[in-house]
Amino acid sequence: MTRYILMVFAGACSFGILSTFVKLAYREGYTAAEISVTQAFTGMVVLWLLYIITRRQRHPVKRADWAWLLITGGCIGLTSFVYYVSVAYIPASVAIVILMQFTWIGLLMEALFFKKIPSLLQLVTTAMILAGTWMGSGLAGNGLAGLSVKGLLYAGASAFLYAVYIIANSRVGKSLDAGKKSAVTIMGSTLCIFLVNAPQLVTSTHFNTGLLKWALFLSLFGTIIPPLLFAKGIPRVGAGISAVIMTAELPVAVVCSHFILQEPVNGLQWAGVVLMLLAMLLLNAHYFRK
Repeated sequence: MTRYILMVFAGACSFGILSTFVKLAYREGYTAAEISVTQAFTGMVVLWLLYIITRRQRHPVKRADWAWLLITGGCIGLTSFVYYVSVAYIPASVAIVILMQFTWIGLLMEALFFKKIPSLLQLVTTAMILAGTWMGSGLAGNGLAGLSVKGLLYAGASAFLYAVYIIANSRVGKSLDAGKKSAVTIMGSTLCIFLVNAPQLVTSTHFNTGLLKWALFLSLFGTIIPPLLFAKGIPRVGAGISAVIMTAELPVAVVCSHFILQEPVNGLQWAGVVLMLLAMLLLNAHYFRK
């Protein structure tokens, strides 16, 4: 079980660096639609090539599984897109703290739809993580004054879609190998992002080598590595615990924004990061003991 927990944790860390580099891509004039669709398309091509090259036998996908995997992919694709849009309106530290609300949203969804009541430990660690995100994002000192409502709504939508993706990914395509499941899922992501942004993408003049550079980098850490790790790890760990582990994105995002974007991070924010890490260790302490 420890191996699968580390897979989910590594995938979350990979996601955590994205907002910093999306900010850098914005500085070069690229839009959220251009970045997200080229990232998804590049990842889809790589994942299908990896599956075709490495597969030992055919793994047929049932028609119903195709539909659900494509829908699951649409959720993670839209998660990335609306999150990238939110970063254009509000600071990355605020966007990531709102995205982290997928933790309790995921637990609430499982309780409402699958009658899976969270344990006391999950509730306590979730409270610790929420406190840590509040501190780590800087909201404890500055509040929400002067922030774009549109940016906050986009970030909230990304949290909801992320929770849906985690639950769907933990229940769909369990019989498939991680490679094929990831390839089909990211195909759904690419199609969904393209359909949502088709008018803008058709008239875009930014499809050049500079955008290809960002597409390759962001697809590696946002579309290739995390889906492979999540497809293998989330079904074994479970959606509830996975949602908590995946809050590792916040400390990674804070560290990257501090050292790469030179954003100031005060002592209260570092304390929030430490609190989140302690919460995740507490939640998974019994697995590590085993």
